[in-house]
Amino acid sequence: MHVIRWVPGAGVHLGLLARGDDMRPTVVLIHGFPDTSAVWNPLAELLASDFHVVAYDVRGAGHSDVPRRRADYALPKLVDDLECVLDEVSPGAPVHLVAHDWGSIQAWEAVTTERLAGRFASFTSISGPPIDHAALWARTHRSWRSGALWPSVRQALRSWYILFFHLPLLPKVMARGKFNQKLWARALHRVEGAPTDEDWPASTFGADFGHGVELYRANMLQRFRHPAARHTETPVQLIVPRKDRYVTPPLLDGLRAWTSLMWRREVDAGHWVVRTHPAELAGWVREVIAYIEDGTESDALKKARMR
Repeated sequence: MHVIRWVPGAGVHLGLLARGDDMRPTVVLIHGFPDTSAVWNPLAELLASDFHVVAYDVRGAGHSDVPRRRADYALPKLVDDLECVLDEVSPGAPVHLVAHDWGSIQAWEAVTTERLAGRFASFTSISGPPIDHAALWARTHRSWRSGALWPSVRQALRSWYILFFHLPLLPKVMARGKFNQKLWARALHRVEGAPTDEDWPASTFGADFGHGVELYRANMLQRFRHPAARHTETPVQLIVPRKDRYVTPPLLDGLRAWTSLMWRREVDAGHWVVRTHPAELAGWVREVIAYIEDGTESDALKKARMR
């Protein structure tokens, strides 16, 4: 049974959809840009038979409230929202976090936030490294040595949209209207191979895109100017799509230093792997949860463990 409700976040109300038995381990799904929680529907349905699965619209997206100020899109505010969700859906037990794109960026911020230590049983990160890591990675690859230069140039070319999103007006205007929503849906289907449906991309796509641009404007420049490495005791499963058009696999190198335990899984997929490979992803999430909950580490998980 699906339970739709609105929960108080940090100064906003968040639209939340829960599936499954709330007496079972809780899995919290956080979407990226320019998505809503609907991007998780196929994966959530697969997991709901075994877990309490919660997906929510981040501030500015879908059914959630829209902040008035750019500063309200800063990472600490997003972490505050997540903490409110945790207090609502699993106040007495740590959750298994699964996050994609900007959802993963804010999830890294959360699992490395000291006051939330102990709130997360595991974290599956998909196509979204910490901004601080990306900044530090870029600095270490500022070299004319071919082995260092090419990955940096390749990632910079794939990140052209970040500069575009900092332009005034144009990024927000370009996404308005049903026509642009249809263009985006067509691109996701034809270019990314991601199956679309009546719920995704959401009918709020134009507004979600315009609001979501503020995530970049409120966070990117500040973190790139003053990056700092952080650490978490939360076990992390790193999902690496080899055909990601935005986050190249080399950008994820070095993340092992951010956690005490990491598994790295590469998959022959693009950025929207959460839509193209939900069954495979569900299996990987189950393996990590089985290891955390009862100590059962599959052979595949052992092979993925990073030393």
